[in-house]
Amino acid sequence: QVILEESGGGLVQPGGSLKLSCTASGSIYSIITMGWYRQIPGKPREMVARISRSGSTEYGDSVKDRFTVSRDNAKNIVFLQMNSLKPEDTGVYYCYAGGIYSSYDLMNDWGNGTLVTVSS
Repeated sequence: QVILEESGGGLVQPGGSLKLSCTASGSIYSIITMGWYRQIPGKPREMVARISRSGSTEYGDSVKDRFTVSRDNAKNIVFLQMNSLKPEDTGVYYCYAGGIYSSYDLMNDWGNGTLVTVSS
């Protein structure tokens, strides 16, 4: 099992910035993809940003040019720098890790989520 511990959520004014962090720990052989998804009230969970072990990134259309995802492979940490935040970015942000456990089983794990609120 892998534990994903998120931090960095909170309340920020429109136009402000926040940086989320997620650290993976546990029985890890290799984490191939790490990323962030969000759940906005009344909407299905959506992909915000994800990054491969090699550094390839992918972003949701609504956050392109505002959010930046990065990772530290050695420490199994993924970051999400969020700039120019909008009220519609409000939601619960979930960390995701996909890869292989130490047992060589496939990994698809989620964090418990961290709340981001953008409001004046």
